[in-house]
Amino acid sequence: MVHQFIAAESALLLIDLQERLAAAMPADRLARVVNRTLAAIEGAQALGLPIVVTEQYPKGLGPTLPAIAQKVPGFAPVEKLDFSALTPVVKERLSGRKSVLVIGMETHVCVFQTVRALRRSGIAPFVAQDGVLSRDAVDFEVGLGLCRDAGAVLTTVEAALFDALGKAGGDAFKRISAAVK
Repeated sequence: MVHQFIAAESALLLIDLQERLAAAMPADRLARVVNRTLAAIEGAQALGLPIVVTEQYPKGLGPTLPAIAQKVPGFAPVEKLDFSALTPVVKERLSGRKSVLVIGMETHVCVFQTVRALRRSGIAPFVAQDGVLSRDAVDFEVGLGLCRDAGAVLTTVEAALFDALGKAGGDAFKRISAAVK
């Protein structure tokens, strides 16, 4: 069954896009993920989606990347120690949402465990393949497989945003089109 990413029922979840974790990532892949994350934030704002941000042990891994933090309205990251980002606070912020576009790192650890927790909670996870990464290519590929096996819809930022939009025309279409270029 193919799920639809419906704006009125969805949210954007940004998992652990933090400075010290980012420093360990392949530079070219990190640049692509940051670019796609910024597009997702712009698209989420155009569609009226709530944006939830987590930080894994910020004392050790540092804060969210400034380029991302500056773009999130009312930036208020949820600190966590569990690998799954579906903490009680995150669950509360996602209340009433049936699907979540998942972006973050690392694919095989926090992203995968979050996807599994979302599915168990009855929320459909949409994993943006161009918005997640791991330090190692094998871990990235295995992480995507684990996410799919756990019930995630594998997508891209652009595919999810246009799915939620549903049609061309209007301000949201213009903003999303500009963001994904």
